Amino acid sequence: MEGTLVRLRAIERSDIDAIMQWVGDEEVTRFLGGEMMLGPMSRIAEEKWIEQAAAPATNTRRFVIEKLGDHRYLGSTDLHNISWVNRSAEVGIVIGDKPSWGKGYGTDAMRVLLRFAFDRLNLNRVSLRVFDYNPRAIASYEKCGFKREGVLRQDKYLAGEYHDTIVMGVLASEYRARLNSRLSP
Repeated sequence: MEGTLVRLRAIERSDIDAIMQWVGDEEVTRFLGGEMMLGPMSRIAEEKWIEQAAAPATNTRRFVIEKLGDHRYLGSTDLHNISWVNRSAEVGIVIGDKPSWGKGYGTDAMRVLLRFAFDRLNLNRVSLRVFDYNPRAIASYEKCGFKREGVLRQDKYLAGEYHDTIVMGVLASEYRARLNSRLSP
């Protein structure tokens, strides 16, 4: 699945070296939260994660984000907690390649993922959670049509401070309206 800057593809075992370059980088992982904040991840743990990520799952779709042209690994994205009954999912994304930050790769990857979610999977709602200390990501999500839906106050403790988690979402109707407005003369 291609955008203007990136391509999304399946995760392969051969991605381990690229993943290991950033997975222990605290500057990257502080935006992810969860277990990665507890310390560096081992190669064994990451290999196990790749095996699980590559296995078919009914409620998750995971992809590598690679740069168009040179096929360089930039990061990964996924749809998880897919509810086929409610036609909804949550999204996660990371650009682990720090020199690629701020160049539009994440925004383009999110647009490709939303196209997949709404046009191929026929979902109605995609949501995400983002920490208040990640304004670059918030701006990217807003460019893709996500709207702020709520705030989990002081939900994240990091480096001696509490931070809010912002809940954002986009509906299929909003996605299609934005798409149509871009295509209109």
